[in-house]
Amino acid sequence: EVQLVESGGGLVQAGGSLRVSCVVSGFTGDDYAIGWFRQAPGKEREGVSCINVNDGSSYLSASVEGRFAISSDNAKNTVYLQMNSLKPEDTAVYYCAFLDSLFVETSMPYTYEFVAWGQGTLVTVST
Repeated sequence: EVQLVESGGGLVQAGGSLRVSCVVSGFTGDDYAIGWFRQAPGKEREGVSCINVNDGSSYLSASVEGRFAISSDNAKNTVYLQMNSLKPEDTAVYYCAFLDSLFVETSMPYTYEFVAWGQGTLVTVST
């Protein structure tokens, strides 16, 4: 059974940086992808970024491109989302999710394609 555990959320001032992590367990091999989603209060879940763990190819949504970066450390089975130049509108619970296949990095996979989810980590950006 695939399990995902996020960490690294917290409170940061606007303009600051934060890195959230997602540790993956229960899967053998590296032909999979990890997506990052976020959900703000009263809003729908939004796909932020996704990475193919085997080669690091990735996608970033327009709302975070140029500010966020996704990466993976396969030796640690961990995927990171580095968030820079944070804005109050980035405030949300951030979730990582497991896709049991590779994706084409021209677009974010659909939410329903992900087969396992972490519990989420709260990121709060203050003004």
